[in-house]
Amino acid sequence: MALVGGALALLPSAAEAHIKWFGKYVVGAPPAPISATLANGWFWLAIVLALTFFLATLAVERTTLGERVLTGLDKLSAPLWGRLDDLMRAVIAAFFVAIFAMGGVFLTPDLKTANEMVSWLQLLIALGIFWRRTMPFSAAAIVLLLVLALSAYELFHILDYLAFALGVAGYLVLAASNNPEWRKHRFDALCWGMAVALMWSSLEKFAYAQWFYPLIEQKPFLTFDIPQDRFIPMAGVAEFTMGLGLLWTPLVRRLSGIALVIIFSTAAIPFGRIDAIGHSIFIAIAVCAAVNPTREQRFLPALKRRLAVAPVGLAAALTIFVTSYWGLHIVFYGPNGAAGRLTERLAEVGSAADTRQGTPVPGPATEAFEATMTKMHPPMMAGLMNPDPDVAFVLGMIPHHQGAVDMAKVELRYGSDPANHHLATEIIQSQMIEIQQMRRWLQVRQIQPPDSK
Repeated sequence: MALVGGALALLPSAAEAHIKWFGKYVVGAPPAPISATLANGWFWLAIVLALTFFLATLAVERTTLGERVLTGLDKLSAPLWGRLDDLMRAVIAAFFVAIFAMGGVFLTPDLKTANEMVSWLQLLIALGIFWRRTMPFSAAAIVLLLVLALSAYELFHILDYLAFALGVAGYLVLAASNNPEWRKHRFDALCWGMAVALMWSSLEKFAYAQWFYPLIEQKPFLTFDIPQDRFIPMAGVAEFTMGLGLLWTPLVRRLSGIALVIIFSTAAIPFGRIDAIGHSIFIAIAVCAAVNPTREQRFLPALKRRLAVAPVGLAAALTIFVTSYWGLHIVFYGPNGAAGRLTERLAEVGSAADTRQGTPVPGPATEAFEATMTKMHPPMMAGLMNPDPDVAFVLGMIPHHQGAVDMAKVELRYGSDPANHHLATEIIQSQMIEIQQMRRWLQVRQIQPPDSK
């Protein structure tokens, strides 16, 4: 699995540039059913490749050749290993200075805030990292940033950052400790935080492959001429397995770290400064995993050395994360996603209004909603009359989606409920992405799209 960097080495390069920083996304949209991924032959091909290289690495590690490889890595990385804490603290401090200078974000570009005090808290975090005595206070401030982010975003939205941030906070606490038994776990905290973050975020490539389409269309070279429907699930498997590799045996961990350093570093070339800043700590953690000479394993060491456990471990990890991702999405957004929750809520509000007050008196919002329906129906019905069912579907759905966008805009104009405003914004983003996809489908076939604007 660590040597996914061999056959799948550069597959995640496009996906590793966090899609939420560069493209439109809707966290509350219903994810694709996991059955669609399980029916994808390219997903299984990536699994087979990952397991092949994982088993090969484990087999080599059990031999004298494996020990020689580890010893050679020890010699090459010895100078850096001696200054690794300095590197890690400097990168963490530089990251918080950079987002302080950027302003308006909690931890990443997609977690925005208008609270100016957040930026000053980030600067204090950076300053506290320079002294061991104040590092625990910086760790506590990172946790506070997460709490503040939770006040503005749902927990599900920030779950892909939660483990990573807690891993960094844990490192700062353990690195500042005078207890050697505690301190020796400081790099473990970083590896666990990064591993969980990678495995969790990799699931977006199975749940929301459409988020990546516009990015790939803008930068087609990132897929190495592999069709996007093949590239995205294989990239997801590569990212997940390399994340898991950070938690495995020493050689697997170190090779996974090397592969991730290469991937994250090269991703900064096409995606620029935002990606370089956002992934700077990830790169530093991957360096930690790559140069750490420690042979001691502190979590199921006997099991991880067995070849037969590798497929079971990967299957168990996938099962746990997939079940958690899809299950928690239902808990937070319902089986039909945020849009379904909005429909249910509007129905409840309308029913309550009828019960308490009788039929509501029409107002400007009612007239605006009616106008969206009047605008939507003619082109939708005209499109559905096309004799080709595929064309009829797309021609009908474009005005249908535009109607949903227009209704959401009416809510933003006349509504006052913050939750409904948030859902309306998500609906606009998701429906516009799908409208663009359908218009491109028609353009390829030289079919005139309906005038839904």
